[in-house]
Parts: sequence; structure tokens; C-alpha cells
Amino acid sequence: MPNYRRLRVPGATYFFTVHLAERGGTLLTDRIDLLREAYRLTVAEQPVRCDAMVVLPDHIHAVWTLPAGDADFSRRWQKLKGRFTHATGLRGLQSPSMVEKREAGLWQRRFWEHLIRDAEEGRRAVAHCLSDPVRHGLATKAEDWPFSTIHRDLRAKVDKTPTLRAVA
Repeated sequence: MPNYRRLRVPGATYFFTVHLAERGGTLLTDRIDLLREAYRLTVAEQPVRCDAMVVLPDHIHAVWTLPAGDADFSRRWQKLKGRFTHATGLRGLQSPSMVEKREAGLWQRRFWEHLIRDAEEGRRAVAHCLSDPVRHGLATKAEDWPFSTIHRDLRAKVDKTPTLRAVA
């Protein structure tokens, strides 16, 4: 089994990409209410500062800053994915290994994360989140995509590139 090495820095900012197992579907946007509730419950238990987030039909991008002293982003994604899966009641294609581990097969087993090391990296990560619907042809402008924190930022009239904690 591969040994995945993740940089776990308490209180750091990370850029994440999390995919459904089946690419090309629309489950996340079709069931956005269930995903929002799964997120709400997860961050109520284990808070994050969500610097940016976008939900596309089959994947999510997020920039999260963890609380000081906390580096457990994996548990947060595990809870969010599990809650969403449970709420939908859906199952994907399951290998014997997945059945043995009681995995529903709805999500890819792993996710991609990147430790944000400086403010410029943070700005690029936030920009990627907000502009991804345009890159995928889902909207002509970032503001046209309904499942993005860009709307929160516009409502609050805040700068779309929040100050991110850099890691030395």
C-alpha cells in the first residue's frame, strides 16, 4: 500500500481538491442541500476558516485555514464525505476492498491537498476556486456560478483574496 505523505502544519492554510469516484456526473450540485448540511455539521464540530470554496458537479475545491494547534484536515474531509454519502443513501461501484472497509464508493478514496506557503500562493488558490466553473464551461463569469463563496464575499463586500497565514 502506498505511503501518502501529507504536510500537516497546525493552523496552516491548505488548498484542496476532492472528487467523486464517478467523473462527469452532477451529484454534488443536484444534492447541494445535503452537501451544505454535511459541511455545516462538520465545521460545527471541527471549525475551519473557509477562505474560498466552489462546488462543481463532480468535485470540490476549497481553501481552508485550520485553527491554531490543529492540523487534522483529513478527518474533516472524512466526516464531510461520510455525512453526504449517508444522507444521499447512494452507492458507487465498490471493489471487494471497499466492501470489506464499508466504503460506499461514492467518492475517490483520496483527495489532493497543497500547503499554502505564502500570500501569493494563497491568492492563486482562491482565484482557482472562484474561476473553476468558468474553466469548465459551467458559467461565463465566476459570479454566475451559484455554488461558490464568491457570493458570500460579494455580499460582505470583502476583498476576494483574504489574508492567508503563510508557513515558513
